[in-house]
Amino acid sequence: MTAVTDALASGPGQPAHEDLGRLNIHDRVVEKIAARAAQEIAQAGSATPRVLGRSLPGAGRFGIRRTDLDAAASASAYVEGSVTRIELSISVRWPASIPEVTARVRDRVRTRVSDLTGLRVQEVEITVTDLVTDRAAGSRVH
Repeated sequence: MTAVTDALASGPGQPAHEDLGRLNIHDRVVEKIAARAAQEIAQAGSATPRVLGRSLPGAGRFGIRRTDLDAAASASAYVEGSVTRIELSISVRWPASIPEVTARVRDRVRTRVSDLTGLRVQEVEITVTDLVTDRAAGSRVH
């Protein structure tokens, strides 16, 4: 879906807002804004790759995107008229408080999407798929 927003006239001498046209905002645009907004929170990052609902450890070896606090989150948006609903999958830096990080992400996404698109954000659903440590995984000896 896309958002369809009537442009507003800004005073006397301006054309009626029907004459200004419509603004269409595609779901994918809202998804990109939401993913970038979530990335602005230092303790949040991209989600771990998943296959059939399961985390895929070692995905980087196969060329699949890995969990990364410097990469954008995974986002889906559903726009209906001037209202949007957003779903995000993120990772959180260990040992940050998951409720605090997700509250900050939710607030940032809601603010950015609303400010940049004019849409009302009805809901931001967040799934935390991974906790990320700064330590590199060491090799195992069997």
